[in-house]
Amino acid sequence: MQVHNLESSIPTSRSTTDMARARRAVRLRKAWRRERIFILVCVLLFALAYVLHPHPVAAAWFGFFIAAYSAVANDSIQTIGTFIASNKERPWWILWLYIGGIFLITMTIGWLIYDGDVSYQRLMSVDKKTGELLFPQPTAFSFVQLAAPIFLLILTRMKMPVSTTFLLLSAFTASSSGISEVFIKSVGGYLLAFGIAIVVWMVIHRQTKKWFTGHPHPVWVVAQWLTSGALWAVWLMQDAANIAVYLPRHLNFSEFLLFAGIIFGGLGLLFYLRGDRIQEIVDEKTEIADTRAATLVDLVYAGILLYKLTASTIPMSTTWVFLGLLAGRELAIKISEKKTLAKTWKLIGKDLLFAFIGLFVSLIIAMIVNSSLWAEVKTFF
Repeated sequence: MQVHNLESSIPTSRSTTDMARARRAVRLRKAWRRERIFILVCVLLFALAYVLHPHPVAAAWFGFFIAAYSAVANDSIQTIGTFIASNKERPWWILWLYIGGIFLITMTIGWLIYDGDVSYQRLMSVDKKTGELLFPQPTAFSFVQLAAPIFLLILTRMKMPVSTTFLLLSAFTASSSGISEVFIKSVGGYLLAFGIAIVVWMVIHRQTKKWFTGHPHPVWVVAQWLTSGALWAVWLMQDAANIAVYLPRHLNFSEFLLFAGIIFGGLGLLFYLRGDRIQEIVDEKTEIADTRAATLVDLVYAGILLYKLTASTIPMSTTWVFLGLLAGRELAIKISEKKTLAKTWKLIGKDLLFAFIGLFVSLIIAMIVNSSLWAEVKTFF
């Protein structure tokens, strides 16, 4: 009788398989309950993109509307991510009004200086060989161009820090030159940020470890708000092109009001959600929630973006620059503390993998939209 009970308690391979299937089914049901509203919204957006793409004016504003939220939400980790992480105790609407006010000022200045161009001339970059615009104003839209920011919305929900520059601008490039020049500048930005971060945090980490104890002095709070505001303004000058690519290159007054109002409202939603899920990429980094640490990250990052902003008008993936900065900082901290680097390399590799996934998706979208680009790629290989 004891032997029989022992044998009956040993699960067969079939019962093990059934249990695994049951667990998968439970996980799928939980995922569906958690994400069903988001999935249904995405399905609706894809349907609207298909219906609207033959109508240029409606398509332009639809694409911009989706890009306005998805681009800022994905890139929030690099601009306002540290700001959100270090101000969790403050009401979301105060943070929104501050960042939203800087947005309105920055965009208004660009609109006035550049005759209605809110991209700070990023979309006016020309091909060095042909002299033509790398990202000409679209006169008609394909379904894939309108679907691109929806894909970005999905990748953001999956916590992937992809390059909005690649994913959105590549769908509008006239040739492979647009993608290659952006890619070269972005890789250079990653390496520059990686190197600077290693040097800076190798030098200052031991000192800051001693100084950054206890509750931050109120001066640090002011400094962090100022550096976050400056970083946000510089980022807008660099990456507003990713959102404005759907719109006329020179906005009139009413178009500018609509442009500014939609993004201002989207920022409010983003702050209400506290950065949404992609904020976890910032939160998992060492000591980043400390106001003093966040201030240093923002200051170094803003300096790098400002340098790249003035170097040329070619658009650049600020996401890659930020990932390089975080990677170099994390590596320098672990080396300074003589800790194992296995987890650090894993974090760096994961972020880079997601960045390259975004690049791969961007190239696919660009080749679907632009048949000449597909021909160039086939010729290259």
